[in-house]
Amino acid sequence: MDEYTIIVPDNDVLSCICGTNDKNLQLIEDHLGVPVFTRGNEISVENAAPEICQKFQFIVDRIIDEIKAGGRDSEDVIHTVLNTKKSPSSEEVVIMVPGAVRRIYPRTQNQAEYIAILQQKDIVFCTGSAGSGKTFLAVAEALRLILSHKKNKFIITRPVVEAGENLGFLPGNLEDKIDPYLRPLRDAMESILPVEAVKRLFDAGIIEVAPLAYMRGRTLNNCVVILDEAQNATYAQIKMFLTRMGENSKMFITGDPTQIDLPKKTTSGLMNSIGILYKIEDIGFMELTSEDVVRNGLVKKIVRAYENEKEQF
Repeated sequence: MDEYTIIVPDNDVLSCICGTNDKNLQLIEDHLGVPVFTRGNEISVENAAPEICQKFQFIVDRIIDEIKAGGRDSEDVIHTVLNTKKSPSSEEVVIMVPGAVRRIYPRTQNQAEYIAILQQKDIVFCTGSAGSGKTFLAVAEALRLILSHKKNKFIITRPVVEAGENLGFLPGNLEDKIDPYLRPLRDAMESILPVEAVKRLFDAGIIEVAPLAYMRGRTLNNCVVILDEAQNATYAQIKMFLTRMGENSKMFITGDPTQIDLPKKTTSGLMNSIGILYKIEDIGFMELTSEDVVRNGLVKKIVRAYENEKEQF
């Protein structure tokens, strides 16, 4: 009888993979369609074709990564992994950033499709609720591109929509002034790479931050650029941003149309731009929903509640 065996040295992790009364093993077995069993610190499948063995290896590797990274409930991890196993391509969907503290996997099918679009298209628009992963996954893919030497520079920008304070009166240099606006992107980077590695990338100028207004007049060659909070950019600003694109570059535009902070008489350019550009096949578009929210479960409930209220009016 042919077996494909994976050794799991950590007994606690193996116990999480198996679940109470081997409930998780049964889920994996049903998903693969072949027997799955454990013996000592080994987990194996029987009579499996090579492609099933490959899927089995990927599932176990990802479960181990998820458990070690977050320590979430093992049954929740199993369901998350199996529910996103149908990838949009023939390869398993994962972002592997050189030097990262963990591999980046999609938590939902929409996120899997989003990663595939990020890797296939040079310009990608993604809209979604807070916590849906639209910015985090874009940052992960950008880091993969620069650390695998496919791009030379990573530029992050967002509209500076002021709320009671003028940039000119904030203390420090330009980077100090805009750091509060770009802090969420740096937090995302530091959850993927060691903090020291992120600092080195900034110090070396490989990662650059700039207000959206500072993009005018530039030609961005051989780099990956993220425009975050694009719902707070005007039509003219997004047009200006997109036309900065140079040779061998990629641009990721992310935003949440439900969180517009522009003055009342100023129209957001995000959805307007998507409506103008959606017929261009070389541009990718993705919409994430409350179902893709992967923060605290309470955040998903909050987002749904606001969506339901909006539908009533």
